[in-house]
Amino acid sequence: MFATLRSPRNPLLRIGVLLSAFWLAACEPMATVGGNTGQRIDTSAPVPVALLVPGGSANSGDEMLAKSLRQAAELAISDLQGVKVDLRVYNTGGTPAQAAQVASKAVDDGAKVILGPVFAEAANAAGLAVASRNVNVLSFSNNTDIAGGNVFVLGPTFPNTANRLVSYAARQGKRRIMVVHEQTTAGEIGARAIESAVARSGAVVAGKAAYPFSQQGVASAVPAIASRVKAGDIDALFMTADTAGALPLLAQLLPEQGVSPDMAKFIGLTRWDIPPATLSLPGVQGGWFAMPDPVMNQQFQSRYQAAYGEMPHPIAGLAYDGIAAIGALVKSGNPNALTRAGLTQGSGFVGVNGIFRLRPDGSNERGLAVAEVRNGQAVVIDPAPRSFGGAGF
Repeated sequence: MFATLRSPRNPLLRIGVLLSAFWLAACEPMATVGGNTGQRIDTSAPVPVALLVPGGSANSGDEMLAKSLRQAAELAISDLQGVKVDLRVYNTGGTPAQAAQVASKAVDDGAKVILGPVFAEAANAAGLAVASRNVNVLSFSNNTDIAGGNVFVLGPTFPNTANRLVSYAARQGKRRIMVVHEQTTAGEIGARAIESAVARSGAVVAGKAAYPFSQQGVASAVPAIASRVKAGDIDALFMTADTAGALPLLAQLLPEQGVSPDMAKFIGLTRWDIPPATLSLPGVQGGWFAMPDPVMNQQFQSRYQAAYGEMPHPIAGLAYDGIAAIGALVKSGNPNALTRAGLTQGSGFVGVNGIFRLRPDGSNERGLAVAEVRNGQAVVIDPAPRSFGGAGF
């Protein structure tokens, strides 16, 4: 294990949520295929929407997440103006087989679109189960490997985050970037996302280091990473490590090896403010990571807590975003609102995570801010864009 950390108007335009840094992938999912476009709807009647949550798994964490997603979706429905959504909630039990079964049942029950599930294999299974029935699935996963066909991912993706941070770094003169990643599925996918972003930005991959996902693996890799930085031709270390994994150890060992912020900027692919204790680590001071607008996040958390007497789960806002997008499309009066063309309209949507849009390949783009860690606080140094085509896009 790694060392523990020590320690009346449209409301969619004014509230936001904490995005999760969790990698929601399971093992080796296969992308859905097919030529479906999506269901036509009667926009004058309540639109049946199925919400697939990981309830029924007997795991307390899954139950808490299921409850939070449902409540966020209900909060979003209460905020819709002039649109009626008939929300029907189904438990996936946290398994792909049950996700496929309840997705089919949801369509039998009249669902025109499916929101969820969370985990990649379950989302993939649900998409495959209803692909032949021309129903789109807006999953909460952030794994782009399952995106495509009738499956979209709403979660914050590694490519989107990498593009935002690399483009900002390049504008600040940090063009020689070393990629540091763990030898896991998420680490490999994250590293590829960073390398692709570097290639698009005009920067260069000046080095790459991988380490086994263990305390000893990190400790063994750090001296070589530090030596590479000390050679003087690295502007930034872009790390895939998260706060629940290798980040605390890297943040401790690299400075101990003499790597200082004036040698190379630390950049993180994941959220460094979850949990907030991470921000107090000496090794991350001056580092950069991406996040949604923190003011919007606080507003959403306040509203959710006022409504339900508790804080939302970090990814609960994805359920709100899904309902927000569906509501905005239905309000247009277009019977093709929930088809692929409607869901991927270029101007995107404003949800509680800020602006976002779905791409034809099933992935998404989200407007993210760039934050710097200063004195144990996350300080926004480049605000999240408010429209597509603005800063960061």
